[in-house]
Amino acid sequence: MAQQKAHVSEQKKKNVAELAELAKSKKTVLLVSIKGIPASQYQEIVKKFRGKAVVKVPKKSTISRALKSQDNEGMRKLQAHVGDSMAVLFSDDDAFDISAELLNKKTSVGAKAGQEAPEDIVVQPGPTELLPGPAISELGAVGIQIQIDKGKISIKAEKTIVKKGEKISSAAADVMNKLNIKPFSIGFIPVAAFDAETGKIYLDIKIDREKTLEELKQAFGKALPFAVAIAYANEDTIKFLLVKAAANEKALEKFAKKSAEPENKEEVKEESTEDVKEGPKSEPVEEKTENNQTKSEEEK
Repeated sequence: MAQQKAHVSEQKKKNVAELAELAKSKKTVLLVSIKGIPASQYQEIVKKFRGKAVVKVPKKSTISRALKSQDNEGMRKLQAHVGDSMAVLFSDDDAFDISAELLNKKTSVGAKAGQEAPEDIVVQPGPTELLPGPAISELGAVGIQIQIDKGKISIKAEKTIVKKGEKISSAAADVMNKLNIKPFSIGFIPVAAFDAETGKIYLDIKIDREKTLEELKQAFGKALPFAVAIAYANEDTIKFLLVKAAANEKALEKFAKKSAEPENKEEVKEESTEDVKEGPKSEPVEEKTENNQTKSEEEK
């Protein structure tokens, strides 16, 4: 019995052909996760990328078929990273530049009960817009100390209401929403990218520019003293190496002087001791001579 071929609609074929053509014509094909992103925020991100990238949200099977149809072996391998709730970005810009921009365009959102805290969630001291009433007991339920100032609730002291990795309780979520604390951020998360110029697939391209710059500054701060310590000479270290050499020279001169001083003192001491010893010896000789002369005179 002959196997029946699965029917593929003309629309699906058209969608696959469109994606395949975009993949051929663009420098970068970037797979991003859009899981949990509301439609309104999705549309906002797409608007920001107009002119920079073509954004498509096809079905998982459609993306896989479009990539599988490519002549480029590297691009075909990209289908191994296709998952659920994904969008595809086609662009002539560099994949790392697009990824950095995607992460910068994330939107902060409030917390829901049961979510895991990404960081310690801290309530800072200061005035709020909350009026006295039910909010007093709600804040007190999570250990927040308050006082009434000018008819409104004011936080007296800093308080960590949820620690990193802990589940957020409904009480903590309610307090965060009242105080407009938004600990989560949502947006397009880069998963994998294919670069047509290099023919390579890049993974984990989550570029945080500010964090990367800070890490580079810290690395440079540690590298410079290390390079000076091992006397590695270049335009950045030469000034420090010269200063270090001058300081070492002065230290050696000082050490040499101290080493020479004890020897001189011993020589002087020895000389003075010899003088003292010779003095008393000469006097008895003279006395003896005088005595001898006296005796000889008596004998006469």
